[in-house]
Amino acid sequence: MNTMGNASKSPFQGFLEVLPPVEFACVYGSSLHPNNHDKTTMTDFILGVSDPKQWHSENLRLNKNHYASWMVHLGGGKLITNVADRVGVGVHFNPFVTWNGKMYKYGVVRMFDLINDVLQWDKFYLCGRLQKPVHIVVDNLDINSCNAVNLRAALSTALLLLPSEFSEADLYAKVCSLSYMGDLRMLFAEDKNKVKKIVAGQFDLFHSMYQPFLEECEAKKLLRLSSTANHQIVVSQDHDLSVVHSLVSALPRPIRSSINMKQEKKLSGTGKIVNDIAISSREQAANCLERILRRKVMVSSARQAISGLLAVGGVNATKYLAKKVNKAWKSWR
Repeated sequence: MNTMGNASKSPFQGFLEVLPPVEFACVYGSSLHPNNHDKTTMTDFILGVSDPKQWHSENLRLNKNHYASWMVHLGGGKLITNVADRVGVGVHFNPFVTWNGKMYKYGVVRMFDLINDVLQWDKFYLCGRLQKPVHIVVDNLDINSCNAVNLRAALSTALLLLPSEFSEADLYAKVCSLSYMGDLRMLFAEDKNKVKKIVAGQFDLFHSMYQPFLEECEAKKLLRLSSTANHQIVVSQDHDLSVVHSLVSALPRPIRSSINMKQEKKLSGTGKIVNDIAISSREQAANCLERILRRKVMVSSARQAISGLLAVGGVNATKYLAKKVNKAWKSWR
């Protein structure tokens, strides 16, 4: 997960010093693109804390101007946490925070919720962020190791949804697209070329993240890796049920359970149950998995969008939405 290494001193660490201590911090998004030289780009953080209510209460004393004024005056840390938990998916974002001449956005989440999403795909929100390149700044509970489960599952999902032969870039595009399937913002407030741009801008980082898991799958004979004349990797995979069972077995238990419930009803003479995993066909399993993830993303993105609009207040909400819609509009022209 930590595709850029933990250097002893990071340019991102300075901003964290103005906030209360955190258990986990990573930077994600366009600020990590090696070719991104736009100084106005907002740096995005995910911050994991043990007690969000206590953390926000402390941060309000230190950085009250980071929050919407109505939240500060009506409820403080308790209200901020309740909106994040009950309206959103457990994450409170403070965008448009200016520090040292740069713009920042940071999302604060309870460590339990972060770990649960990474390991169980509970909301399929933060785990999607961590399936793409990030730079870890703080990792007191070794989330980096936990995320190996998330990356292996993301790769298995992508393989199930891809054809028998595809390029390495196709693979990373499919992995990247998982957290956008069903995201309502993609209909009107996101760049339609977003996935392609993310993969193109961070291809080497994706390669560093997923190469060990690709080699692991090759060793298990789930796929074959070959190189073209221009040194591009081509992935080939079999579509028989034994491969499908191996890929499904790498998914989080709640996802496997949902697939089983739906697949057992359709199990025919060609299907079988292996290690409590019911598969009728590869196509059925892939379609079922895609529907499960699409629904999770749709619900989580809608809830978080509403929570986010409440959290940032009227002026910033309008500013943020206008920025997103403008990018989307340019991509469709």
